[in-house]
Amino acid sequence: MIEQIKQCEPNATFAGLGGDHMLAVGCHLYQHIRRMAFMGFVAVLRNIAQVKQNFRITQEALLFEQPDVLILIDYPSFNLQIASFCRKHLPDTRIVYYIPPKVWAWKRRRIHQIAKLCDEVLGIFPFEPDFYARYGYRCTYVGNPTAEEIGKGERLKAKGEKNPTITILPGSRLSEVKHCLPKMLEAARRFPDYSITVCAAPGIEDEFYTPYLYAHEALTRDTYASVCEASAAIVNSGTATLETALLGCPQVAVYHLACARFIGAIRRIQPLFFSINHFTPVNILLGKEVIKECIANEFTVENIANELERILQDEAYKKEMLVQYEHLISLLGSQQASIEAAHIITSKP
Repeated sequence: MIEQIKQCEPNATFAGLGGDHMLAVGCHLYQHIRRMAFMGFVAVLRNIAQVKQNFRITQEALLFEQPDVLILIDYPSFNLQIASFCRKHLPDTRIVYYIPPKVWAWKRRRIHQIAKLCDEVLGIFPFEPDFYARYGYRCTYVGNPTAEEIGKGERLKAKGEKNPTITILPGSRLSEVKHCLPKMLEAARRFPDYSITVCAAPGIEDEFYTPYLYAHEALTRDTYASVCEASAAIVNSGTATLETALLGCPQVAVYHLACARFIGAIRRIQPLFFSINHFTPVNILLGKEVIKECIANEFTVENIANELERILQDEAYKKEMLVQYEHLISLLGSQQASIEAAHIITSKP
């Protein structure tokens, strides 16, 4: 997105919070994302001093920079408070939410806060404009950045010959990897005819993964290549499931939740608690369970292994999953999200 904004506004400068890729394209970082990646109430509480510092750093940066545009990306618990601060102290700054919170899934009340604080909401799922319209608000679908990033070239590579490999994507945060990787590995090891490759996340050192792996198991940072070549994948629920689908790899999704039995009981009466029937982007977009979701109390080695066996042994089942992936690609469309977003962000209000 930064690169595309530069195409529209060559003299634009950037400052903010982010990672190495943003730094590489000329964004001055006031805070690196590795100091912000806390997920869940317990993790936030444990790192409350750092969280408070992140807010303070960001607020001071805003007052110093006085930007023409504040671009918010996901991370609603943090970003909505920053948007409120900006609206109060910098009323002339235009606020754009790119990749808004999934209010259609949970915490729908946030939609009113988003609409009040933001001048533009740029959605990445094709159904989001209609959802916002139901509440009398505007949201523009700009395309999906994951689909844009993978692109046609990567998808063509994915149609090549598969290796007898099970690829594991255990998540992007330390806590996710700690809770998920052992079970994922144990399930994959039940298939001795298949090698195992674990995809490391940016910002997590190789040494963190080493204690979990056997000597013959591989660790890679080339996630797309590993997924393209694999016969099947075990994926931590989230954007990675969408990436895996767009790359044409059959998969089973997992997600760890604290108090798993309690959450499992709630899911059985989910109309009272949840606004959606599925939890992975793939199934949400397609409106049905195309990939198996092993969530909360269903996240067991046995369930993962059973689904892997079905993927690897049942050719018709695997073929139908791949057919649904093609349908998913057509739903997302051919819009280039970063280009569309850049044009809107740089347009004069």
